[in-house]
Amino acid sequence: MRDLSNRLDLMSVNTATFGHQWPIAKTIELLATNKVGGIAPWRREVEDGDDSVAAVARQIRDAGLTVTGYCRSAYSTGPTKRERQAGIDDNRAAIDAAAEIGAPCFIMVMGSVYDGSRDLDGAREQSIEGLARLLDHGRAVGVALALEPLHPMTAGDRSCLNTLAQAIDWCDRLDPDRAGGIGIAADVYHIWWDPALHASIATAGDRLLGYHVCDWLVPTTDLVLDRGMMGDGVVDLKSIRASMESAGYDGLCEVEIFSAQNWWKRDPADTLKVAIERFKSVV
Repeated sequence: MRDLSNRLDLMSVNTATFGHQWPIAKTIELLATNKVGGIAPWRREVEDGDDSVAAVARQIRDAGLTVTGYCRSAYSTGPTKRERQAGIDDNRAAIDAAAEIGAPCFIMVMGSVYDGSRDLDGAREQSIEGLARLLDHGRAVGVALALEPLHPMTAGDRSCLNTLAQAIDWCDRLDPDRAGGIGIAADVYHIWWDPALHASIATAGDRLLGYHVCDWLVPTTDLVLDRGMMGDGVVDLKSIRASMESAGYDGLCEVEIFSAQNWWKRDPADTLKVAIERFKSVV
């Protein structure tokens, strides 16, 4: 297993970790100044900010940062074909932006049942159809679709994709010849609990496109916005990373912490200082 104690080049930071407090240009500068290797921006910062996508791309390149992913997709589930098409169109545009900033993958959060529906299987089929309609476009511009399974607690609203094994099945269904262009973003917050976790990581192999780290707090006061800093919770991070690397994953480890009542209230520079210390010691 890789020794991260002196390898900040293998650390990436998802910009949501700072609670979107700063414009992305300032976040880029902070990461570069602290010798962090990578960045994973959110669309709201890139597409809705004061600078153009091209300008943000240039800032990232000039800072010497590696883009590890682009967050995140619109849902392609919904009661009408028109609503589902709107999500697909939005995602296609975002994939173009991902290509422009140099992101190797676009993070796909699938959505689930919508108001008035109990058809979870139907939501899954809609999600797979949406992925199928984006796959060729992603391949054409060099951006892979990174399926991110979310914890089962989200199955009622945010994601009908909930385990690594399920994500592998979807990849096999959409890419049976393993031509590429689709894979998996493994986020420890969502998958750490899974009894089949290590076996599924081994099976995923070269489909593993990203690895996101944080921690699961006990107690957790909010199931979305109370992630812990690495080392503050109950996740065996080193064990999971060992499985990822044994399966062939050699990419950066991306810190992604949603923490409305703690880390998002702190100065991003202070949050990064702690994240760097924990990256070196517990990730």
